[in-house]
Amino acid sequence: MFVDVHAHLDDKAFDDDRQQVLENIREAGMIVVNAGSDIDTSRFSVELAQNYEFIYACVGVHPHEAAKVSKDYLSELKELAKSPKVVAIGEIGLDYYYEFSDRKLQQKVFLEQLELAKSLNLPVVIHSRDAHQDTLNILKKSAPIKGLMHCYSGSFEMARELMKLDFYFSFGGVITFKNAKKPKEVVEKLPLDKILLETDCPYLTPEPYRGKRNDPTRIPVIAEKLAELRQTTLQEIKHITYANFTKLFSLVPGT
Repeated sequence: MFVDVHAHLDDKAFDDDRQQVLENIREAGMIVVNAGSDIDTSRFSVELAQNYEFIYACVGVHPHEAAKVSKDYLSELKELAKSPKVVAIGEIGLDYYYEFSDRKLQQKVFLEQLELAKSLNLPVVIHSRDAHQDTLNILKKSAPIKGLMHCYSGSFEMARELMKLDFYFSFGGVITFKNAKKPKEVVEKLPLDKILLETDCPYLTPEPYRGKRNDPTRIPVIAEKLAELRQTTLQEIKHITYANFTKLFSLVPGT
């Protein structure tokens, strides 16, 4: 089945019709991993996963929210991670594009959550924007740890270093954009057994639906583009990305 490994169904963009979107996902026979970005959205993700068998959750604090963490945020995340439907700590990382939080503070919160993930034996889901070298350096410092580079926008050379650390890479609607030269080049070179699909919904809607709200049912559109870029079949992409999902998150197929 198709898997969307990074969604934000908690986003306010879904407030008016979230139930219908969830039913559409169920009817499509998909699996979705919903990522937290702070304590509230992490809690929401866990509740979604507990209520819907086709949803899994990540819990974590996004770099945008690093300046807002409470003193006991790690304890709160640790408690949320006790849910059997929590598969990773995320999304966490660095964002030097917006810099809503000071870089040093972002790095501190990032490192703390990496250590939490290691203590819980969970993989991590990484957000990295305009911060690839610092992200790599911090991950090397925290090794051994495995995880997912969500919406990967770095170079293939950087990806090779990340693969040595046991990282996977997810790609979304961006690979359908005409001007997305670098992501297409990277996705053409990466081993297929390291690639996953995501929407990052409600953002990054693929062509030909740009301008509309994104949701997990757009995954087949992204998969079709990936199949085209890799000169393979849609069925093969579905098969390999599902297998990668189960390996990354240590899940038994069918559970």
